[in-house]
Amino acid sequence: MTVNLTRIYTRLGDAGETHLGDMSRVSKTDPRIEAYGAVDELNAHLGVALLAPGLPGRFTEWLHRIQNDLFDVGADLAVPPSDARERLRVSEDQTSWLEGACDEVNAALEPLKSFVLPGGAPAAAQLHVCRTVCRRAERRAVALGGEVNPQVLRYLNRLSDLLFILSRAVNEGGEELWEPGASQQTPGNEVEGS
Repeated sequence: MTVNLTRIYTRLGDAGETHLGDMSRVSKTDPRIEAYGAVDELNAHLGVALLAPGLPGRFTEWLHRIQNDLFDVGADLAVPPSDARERLRVSEDQTSWLEGACDEVNAALEPLKSFVLPGGAPAAAQLHVCRTVCRRAERRAVALGGEVNPQVLRYLNRLSDLLFILSRAVNEGGEELWEPGASQQTPGNEVEGS
């Protein structure tokens, strides 16, 4: 299946509306537009992650696959499930693949003893950004209520897990962990001039 884009600007959105995949017109602030817009933003952040040094080749291949799958997610979100025509929908197999990748990488990591502070190597830090944008995309999709393919929600939930796991793997155990209350005033912890 191919998509032909012969003209990039159409002037159809100049008044703040756009077409959904079923050709209905909605405001550009419609919750469905917000949902697939967040997925589009995530895809762009993954493009930045792919440029970061230190990303293993296998992870690069995976992220390219995920970028393609995110276009499937966006296409799915762009058409309400009530549309009776056969449409491209996210499948259980796509989510299962993410679970397999999560299990494979996580098996080689040390168990966590606290929450991870986002950062570390440039690739890991960008993967954390991707994870948070993925969580926002998931929240936007959840906000659609029953008007969303449940596989989209599962896919985004699992993808955020994978992005977290990949960031840990890139940091090779060198991540900083949250120390609850570490900066609260205790004897010997005062800042000069305070």
